[in-house]
Amino acid sequence: MKHSMPQLPYTMEALAPYMSQETLEYHYGKHLQTYVDNLNKLIAGTPFENMTLEDIIRKADGGIFNNAAQTWNHTFFFETLTPRQTAMPDKLVQKLTEDFGSPEAFKQEFTQKATTLFGSGWVWLTEDTQGKLSIQTEPNAGNPLTKGMKPILVLDVWEHAYYIDYRNRRAAFIEAFWNLTDWEKVALRIT
Repeated sequence: MKHSMPQLPYTMEALAPYMSQETLEYHYGKHLQTYVDNLNKLIAGTPFENMTLEDIIRKADGGIFNNAAQTWNHTFFFETLTPRQTAMPDKLVQKLTEDFGSPEAFKQEFTQKATTLFGSGWVWLTEDTQGKLSIQTEPNAGNPLTKGMKPILVLDVWEHAYYIDYRNRRAAFIEAFWNLTDWEKVALRIT
């Protein structure tokens, strides 16, 4: 199975001013494209060649894992963004209140973990098999699928995600992220 680039659900300039067209050209158009291309090269002629990204992530290691996970992680991240932010559906408000105290408490904890994650990586809202939500931080290409968790929301805190627009101000990028989150999509992902 040849893996391909996902189609963005918005135009390249649509996320401005929070995320510029230039950032998307590099982050989506170059970084993600490189992961997809590398993955296809690495899996050719291997047992991973006909697997889904999820199966590769659960079974591979090394370069194959890194490129598969980065392809999946970036796709999930870009698909969660929207130029026209939606209100948080009641179902999601209720679940965040149940597991974090309130949506505001969730956002505060998520922001804190994203701000303090050392180096490159990802911050995930995940759901376990019992339906409980939690926030996980994963370095490098880490993905909660490897731990049996269901991804619900993710923020990319690799420097390439924000350096064009925010330079070294990760906290400003995280704040901008909350203006781009498609809460309806997030709500659809919870059980």
